[in-house]
Amino acid sequence: MKIFYAVQATGNGHISRALEIIPFLEKYGEVHVFLSGNNYGLNIGLPIVYRSKGLSFQYDSTKGSIDLKKTFKSINFSKIWTESKYLPVEKYDLVINDFEFITSLACRIKGIASVHFGHQASFRSKFIPRPQKYNHVSEWFIRNFVKAEHTIGLHFKHYDPTIFQPIIRQSILTAKPSTHDHVTVYLGHYGISTIFNNVKQLKDIRFEVFSKEVMHVHTVEHVTFYPVHTERFTQSLLTCRCLITGAGFETPAEALYLKKNMMLLPVQGQYEQLCNAEALKEFNVPILDGFTENFYAQLLQLIETSPNNLWELKDTTSSIVQHVVEKGIGTIRMSDRPKASDQTVNKITSEVFSTNDEQMSHTNVG
Repeated sequence: MKIFYAVQATGNGHISRALEIIPFLEKYGEVHVFLSGNNYGLNIGLPIVYRSKGLSFQYDSTKGSIDLKKTFKSINFSKIWTESKYLPVEKYDLVINDFEFITSLACRIKGIASVHFGHQASFRSKFIPRPQKYNHVSEWFIRNFVKAEHTIGLHFKHYDPTIFQPIIRQSILTAKPSTHDHVTVYLGHYGISTIFNNVKQLKDIRFEVFSKEVMHVHTVEHVTFYPVHTERFTQSLLTCRCLITGAGFETPAEALYLKKNMMLLPVQGQYEQLCNAEALKEFNVPILDGFTENFYAQLLQLIETSPNNLWELKDTTSSIVQHVVEKGIGTIRMSDRPKASDQTVNKITSEVFSTNDEQMSHTNVG
């Protein structure tokens, strides 16, 4: 069996998940990865056959928020359309899509069934936590960015029969956590100067900061800066007193599994992170709107508090992958459905984006 696996490369979470599940997928057949996006910091160890700049959020590293102007400026809509036409999803027996728009569009153009798998897929359920201030535009976007015949979501709890628990890295599952004297910081949406200016007053606390801005390990006073490096970050997380991070999915899930206290600073304006933060309130995780006035008091209190979450992991990576494959194999390929016309393709694309004629170019996927 030939398996097409589309991986969104906005941040590191999708890539980390792919690295864990591909060895299990390879038990079912040959896996080809389509990596889409350029906003990540990990060294890639995936069987990448297709690559695209895709769509990636761009951040304002001072405010810790999405820079919408920079994000839309970075998108070549015409190229995305062209890549969708040429992406050969029809050559595969199973298409798995981890929140990747080009693959979704390609499948709709060519009448190919697919499985939407991952954290964003859980937003198809009305039962996952949402913030008190419901954002209709963001909700519509995250629910419609990827279209698929089957949806299998991942979240912190089994909010719905189609939702499984997070996939935890094997290096975390087999590790023995301990408590040293440092605080681990992973805030990819903030620049290192902003982070340093907000932790430098806490001179009695040692910080280990991980950032893609850092090229080599160096220490400034009581703060050590590290490049984004999987093994080094894992060691820091395993031994930290607590974690300061955004309201993503994979890293908070690992902290829950390790029974580590954490503080979340969600990306401002990113609805998914606000939803994650709402879900994590149930586990007594403090949520801050950035480096606010009470940041110092909250952090000192967190350091002195014993972890009290009762989160337990019951789903295994093997069982989740098996479920994804069975769903995909059980889906009848829609090969008898006629391919979409250019007019229909344009309509599909405009459901999420408006094309920009000035950016028209014809380039193959790669």
